[in-house]
Amino acid sequence: MSYKNKYKSWLEHEYFDVITKDELRNIESDEKEIEDRFYTELEFGTAGLRGVIGAGTNRMNIYVVRKATQGFANYLTKVRNSKEPKVAIAYDSRNMSYEFAKEAGAVFAANGIHVYIFESLRPVPELSFAVRELKCHGGVVITASHNPPEYNGYKVYGEDGAQVIAPYDQMIIEEVNKITDFNDVKHMSEEEAVEAGLLTWIGQEVDDKYIEQVKKQAINLEVIQRVADDFKIVYTPIHGTGNKPVRRILSEVGFKNVYVVDEQAEPNGNFPTVKSPNPEDTNAFALAIELAKKVGADIVMGTDPDADRVGVLIRDQKGEYVVLTGNMMGAMLADYIVSQKKLKGELAPNSVIIKTIVTTEMTRAIAKSYGAEVIEVLTGFKYIGEQIRLFEEKGDKTYVFGFEESYGCLAGTYARDKDAVVACMLSAEMAAYYKDKGMTLYEALISLYEKYGYYKEGILSITLKGIEGMGKIKDIMGNLRALNISTISSYTVLAKRDYETSKRLEQDLGEEDILLPKSDVLYYELDDNAWVCIRPSGTEPKIKFYFGVKGSSIEDADAKVETLENAVKQIIEPWL
Repeated sequence: MSYKNKYKSWLEHEYFDVITKDELRNIESDEKEIEDRFYTELEFGTAGLRGVIGAGTNRMNIYVVRKATQGFANYLTKVRNSKEPKVAIAYDSRNMSYEFAKEAGAVFAANGIHVYIFESLRPVPELSFAVRELKCHGGVVITASHNPPEYNGYKVYGEDGAQVIAPYDQMIIEEVNKITDFNDVKHMSEEEAVEAGLLTWIGQEVDDKYIEQVKKQAINLEVIQRVADDFKIVYTPIHGTGNKPVRRILSEVGFKNVYVVDEQAEPNGNFPTVKSPNPEDTNAFALAIELAKKVGADIVMGTDPDADRVGVLIRDQKGEYVVLTGNMMGAMLADYIVSQKKLKGELAPNSVIIKTIVTTEMTRAIAKSYGAEVIEVLTGFKYIGEQIRLFEEKGDKTYVFGFEESYGCLAGTYARDKDAVVACMLSAEMAAYYKDKGMTLYEALISLYEKYGYYKEGILSITLKGIEGMGKIKDIMGNLRALNISTISSYTVLAKRDYETSKRLEQDLGEEDILLPKSDVLYYELDDNAWVCIRPSGTEPKIKFYFGVKGSSIEDADAKVETLENAVKQIIEPWL
């Protein structure tokens, strides 16, 4: 069916409500907008759904959410044949999150699936915890993470509390794609669901159990007590879900001086004080920095809307607040956690740190110094969650910490997704630990560089929207695969990994298999401890280029990253 016919069908079919039809009538003279809304269906990918809120098959709306949920329900009841299936649902502060959560619950219930919905907004990691705590067969979070205000999304979780992985993700996708008629979607009212015993609202009891598990990850509570009187924290939830759980955990472990950015404390899906609610963006911390200067904060922290990622700012040698990259923060936490467990005799001999393929190589040096192992996985925290499950099933390894460059990490195994709540607690504890030793976090970072080497990473993200953009991204990946690149700038390519073909080709030594899931990713191993990785984003219309180096100083490492980025730009320029 053409996009014009799909548009006409939505206008005429009785299934769609008046508000939806009015929105579509308002664009009847905008052919480009109609095409963009209906030329395709919002793809239910391996991470679920994510898109702009609005009417149309290529938008996030109640009808697309219902269809996705019916597909997930069919997977649980027909493919997995789950007995008395149960699903937990959480949602964040984004526009329409609550409405989408209720619609998803109505579809699950209509399919005979008992649904547990949080009574108000909650962070992603608490949903991950709740799936396990309530012994559910799956979970859903309504969120678009750090995307701009016009977006929302639908993330799917398995019974282990991690986002679904292959082959189960493809099984769910197949079930969703089988639904070609919205009338095939089952639905019941909230009243009917409650009366049938298929809907339970959850809250304080699960909150308490979750916070208790987070608190167990603290390592040096006595240090917090020693510095608590004059240790100052500035925190911003950036209008998201982190406000209550982060403030609660910081208070319960003993921090006394926590200053919250008032203008960003309340949930608001329009995120009125920032251009983008992304803790990777320094601009999101403008108000937090202003407050930090006023109170003399030792550390500044900010969580994204669904509170699975945290950004951290520290004072540099000039006293200015600067944002740590996800790699810097992850490496510092890894070193702190492993070193302290080693000191206390709590580091198991089979301890493992997990990182993604685009996460800093400093992780290997840290692990080696304490006798721990590093396991590398594809980009996406679900692969870290998968490894935790495998460790438990086999009983051969002990998970200590896992992180990725995009500001996500997890300590402990109570959840299977990244957790900004535990990250805030441990980051503040780490800062308190170094303050007790007379050091700032910046001085601690420099000491890590001096011990392990000046590792530095960079990222270039190019947005290419719409049909044309999708085509360009495919062309870039295809052209790179076709090229036999032997050098990038002054660096020699030692090996090329193609995760789509699962082959690693080393110069003059032939091919070997890559024992990771297939993925549209290219990775170049370079001499002088450098590397480049290219991958299309799985959730946004972007292609991302990652760079990593090891320098002799901060300045040398910065220069090397810049050189690599410029070289890659030159390679891809003709295809843009």
